[in-house]
Amino acid sequence: MTQFALPVEVPVAEVTRKRDLGGAIDLCLELAGREPKQVQADLRFDKAQFSRWQSGQEGITVPKLFGLMDYCGNDAPLLWLNHARAWDLHAMRRIETQVERENRLLREENSALRRVLMGEQTNLKGAT
Repeated sequence: MTQFALPVEVPVAEVTRKRDLGGAIDLCLELAGREPKQVQADLRFDKAQFSRWQSGQEGITVPKLFGLMDYCGNDAPLLWLNHARAWDLHAMRRIETQVERENRLLREENSALRRVLMGEQTNLKGAT
């Protein structure tokens, strides 16, 4: 069962220090606080195959790479791939998902309601 982790910030400087995709996979696990054995067991990755991914002896399929990043809560391998293809990682940004947008709008509405309530409480205290 794939478990989605809470998003983890990926330092661009750490990504750019990695020499290969295997290093980026290691960074992905490190940032998530995960051990290879734990990831292999939870995602049902073959131990030998996972080792070949890390060493660069074998490529990883996109669905497995996405599963790994979702499980770890970060996109370090994807960022490394972009960096390796000469993309400016500082100019890239994530698109707000529907859930993130709904959460942002609810937080903004909550803040606006609090301001109104605080104003009403201030007016009531002043009238007494």
